[in-house]
Amino acid sequence: MFIIVLIQQCCPLKNVEPHLMKLDQIKQKVINGEYVYTYHAEIERRADDLAFYQIESAILNGEILEEYPDIGLGESCLVLGFSENIPIHAVAGWRGEKVAIITVYIPQPPKFIDPWTRRKRDDQKM
Repeated sequence: MFIIVLIQQCCPLKNVEPHLMKLDQIKQKVINGEYVYTYHAEIERRADDLAFYQIESAILNGEILEEYPDIGLGESCLVLGFSENIPIHAVAGWRGEKVAIITVYIPQPPKFIDPWTRRKRDDQKM
């Protein structure tokens, strides 16, 4: 069963214990079904025509590319993984004891040179 949640972008989460984003913990939460999709992730998943199993597969064989510090909404990270030879980026964060899939997308130009390399802002006007 998939649960999609709407997370307010303007307000920090209260009473949420801080966690560090660790890939093995994220993977275990996905295996156990202890994760939720945000509304934004669902929109982006559909826009890139990705299935839930593809996102799960990408996370389970993925690696953390970038870590984002807590700026009021909690710590998060960018995971890159592949499903059926499709590169998939997933931004994951904590929502209580569950992992929240904040957004998902297929990395492609102009924002990315390749799945591992973000293009510099000045170079994105191609």
